[in-house]
Parts: sequence; C-alpha cells; structure tokens
Amino acid sequence: MSYLKTLAKETVIYGGSSILARALQYVLLTPYLTRKLVNLDYGRHAIYYALAAVLIILFTFRFETAFFRYGHKKDQLERSFSTASIFLLVLSILYALVLWWNSPSIASLFTLEEDARYVRWFALIIAADALAALPFARLRLENRPLRFALIKTISMLINIAGVVVLLELWPQLHFWPSLMELYNPDIILDYVFLANLAASVITLLLLSPYFLKTSWVFDFTLWRRMMRYSWPLLIVGLAGTINLVFDSFFLSWFLPGTEEENIAETGVYKACMRIAILMNLISQAYNYAAEPFFFKQIEMADAREKYAKTAQAFAWVGCFAILAIGLNLDIIKYLIDDSKWGALYLVPYMLLAYFFLGMYYNFAVWYKVTDRTIYGAIIASAGALLTLAGHRWLIPIFGASGAVLTTLSCFLSLVTLTYWWGQKYYPIPYNIRRMGHYLLSALLLFFLARVFEQTDPPMPVLWLFRLTLLVVYVWVWIRLEGAGPALRSAIQQVLKRK
Repeated sequence: MSYLKTLAKETVIYGGSSILARALQYVLLTPYLTRKLVNLDYGRHAIYYALAAVLIILFTFRFETAFFRYGHKKDQLERSFSTASIFLLVLSILYALVLWWNSPSIASLFTLEEDARYVRWFALIIAADALAALPFARLRLENRPLRFALIKTISMLINIAGVVVLLELWPQLHFWPSLMELYNPDIILDYVFLANLAASVITLLLLSPYFLKTSWVFDFTLWRRMMRYSWPLLIVGLAGTINLVFDSFFLSWFLPGTEEENIAETGVYKACMRIAILMNLISQAYNYAAEPFFFKQIEMADAREKYAKTAQAFAWVGCFAILAIGLNLDIIKYLIDDSKWGALYLVPYMLLAYFFLGMYYNFAVWYKVTDRTIYGAIIASAGALLTLAGHRWLIPIFGASGAVLTTLSCFLSLVTLTYWWGQKYYPIPYNIRRMGHYLLSALLLFFLARVFEQTDPPMPVLWLFRLTLLVVYVWVWIRLEGAGPALRSAIQQVLKRK
C-alpha cells in the first residue's frame, strides 16, 4: 500500500498548499471582503471570478493534461513542455486582446457596461495564470510538491498583502498627502482585482526559470497529437466549469429583482457557497496529486486495483469532510459577514454535490488513461446541458434552492454515467457498496445531530455530542477496514522521529 502513502503525502502537500492558500483566504480575505464590500460589489466579485474560471479553460486549452500524457516519459518531457508553452503563449496573447477590445459588451452581458474595466483586469490576470499552468504541471509531474506548495502559498500571501495595502494602508498615508489623495474609495473592487494581478504576475516570475531553460522547440507533429488529445478535454473542462460556476450568471439573470438586486443576491449566495467550497478543495487537492499518479500507473499490471483503492480512500475522506463541516456550520458561518447568511441552509446540499464531483474525478480516470477523451467530452456535455436547463427553469421558480438542486443533480448524474460507461470500456473493481456505506453512515450521523439540536441542549453539550459523532465515525470505520495496526505503526514512526 506504499502507493497510497505516496499519493496521500503528495495530496497533503499539493492540496495542502491549495488548502493553506484558500484557508488564508477564508480566514483573512473572505471575512474581510464580505464586510468591506457591499452585496452589489461582492456579487460583481463572484460573477467575474466565475467568468475567470470559464476563461482559464479556454486560455490553457487543457494542455496541462496533454502535457501529463505526452511528457510523463523523460525523453519527451522537454519537447512536450516547449511545444505546449509556445502554443499557450500565442493563445494567451490572442485571447487577452479579444477580451480587452470587447470589454464593454462582455461587461454588459454579465453585470453592467460600466464594469468594462473589470474585464480588462481579468484579461491580464487570466493570461498570467494560463502561462503559469504548465510550470505548475511540470512541478507535479516531476514530483516536486514542496516547491509547488511554496509558490502557491507565496502567491496567495501576495494577494492578501496587496488587498491590505491597497484598501487599508493606502488611505492612511497621511505623511504622503499627494499619494493619499490618489486613493479612490469608490473603486475598491478594482484594488482587489489589482492585488490579484500582482500576485499572478509575481507567480509567473517565480516560475520563469522553467521558461528560461527550455529549448523553445515547437514540434508540429507532437502539437497535433496534443491537440487531438486535449480538445475533448477542453469540452470536458468547459462543461465542468459550467456545472460549477454558471449558477452565478443565471442567478443574476433570472432572479425576479432588478439587475442590481439580482447581482447583490448572487453575492449573498456565493458568500455562503464559499463555505461549501471547502469540500471542493479536498477534491481539487486530491486531483492535483492523483492525475499525474494515474498516468504513471498506466503500464502497471495492478493499475486498476490501485485506481479502485485510491477512489475508496477518497470516498472515506470526503464523507468525513461532509460530516465535519456540516456539524460545525454554525461556527464556520462566522467566516462571512452576517449580512450574507441568507443561503446558509443550502450549504449541506452543496457539500454533498461537491463530494459527488470528487467521485466523478476518480471515475473519470478510465477515459484519460485509455485516450478515449471524446467519451469524457460527451459525458461532461450531458452534465452541462442538464445544468443549463436546470438553472434556466428552476432558478426563476425556487431561486437559490433551484441552483443548488440543479448542481447536486448534475454531479450525481455525472458520477453515475461515468461509472457505468467506464465499466464497459475499462472495468475497475470499485467497491461501490463500501463507498455507499461511508456516505450513508455520514449522512445518518449528520441527521442525528440535527435531531439532537432540536432538543435545544446547552452549547457545551452540543459541541461534545458533535465531537463524539466524529470520533465514532472514524473509530468504527478504522475497525471495519482493519486499518488500526497500520495507523498505530504510522503514529509510532512519527513519535520515534521526534
């Protein structure tokens, strides 16, 4: 089971950097911005970051995954990196120019025409992030998680520091009146985006040694192979992003209020959903480490058994996360301003949706390692169509609840279809029954806690009860899985090292 230990370690480091960065964002930026920005500006903030999530797929063309596929062999690493880098450089410049020139019309489509400058900020931010994607992918492929984690963390710290400097320190420069007078309190959202741009550019500079030492050779034949491999993944990525972020757009378009009221309501909804994203971070952390791991196991005789075991391990961790976050939602909610608590009741359902998304990442391995990415495009497109239809018809009727119901239904459908199709073309012996037991037991304990809360117990008793449920969940499954001896051995090794 050494491969599970390796994967777990890299997941902790790769994901740890993402989770640490996001944790800093949750602990510092999210509470700050939900209090600093009015609902209308926070809605704009959410919508433009949702738009950025769509655009980054177009800017990268999913070439980081194609790089994993064709660069995992040492003799192809440099040529694959150079070819992909040249392509992404040209593509990023072209896309950034298109966004810049068409910023007023794009802004009027998603928020207000006067927000065109936000589109221009993101044209630069996304271009920098797209160029950084391949060096980050190379760090993952070369098993250099510590450097990956360090750069990711530095980037987030620069972002946070930039926000603090621009929004708090700049207005207080009384010893420099001429500079202080340049500060405009009416455009603080611009300053937030400017801090992000600074972080993205500095991150790209930190990764620049990879570009400086590359041979800059463009292999047209290899590029064509990478294009054939990645264009279905582009559809997968776009469809997946539709499933994740299009709720922001549809809420702003189809809620019954005025345009500005809908944007403000979208800000409230997205602020609450940032709590549920903690579950998605676990999925992303796992995916960062698992994707290169999957490709390295292609030629192994026991590859399918390893894929099954890693999926089962993820399922257990994901179910524990659902339980832990759901039980402590009344504490975690203080990360956002109380003016934005209106959609907290939807967070448990979105946690479940993100769990199914993580399982989809696991089950999707079959079409990536067999080069049947076209099947992934078909599956993801079906999910995107379900998302678009659900948001269009349910949001006008049920509001934010319709958005969450659509997302949950979509991810559950993706998991089901991907598993069913994968077992036909590349059977993997997943222990579906055991993974189902993980989920059902976590949900049962969650509902048990909700029932206990209705008795209105003293707060210390309630916290003790919740902690007991978490301990029971972990202890029971460690016993049933027979993981106790291995866990004790790992603890003893850690103590000996100390």
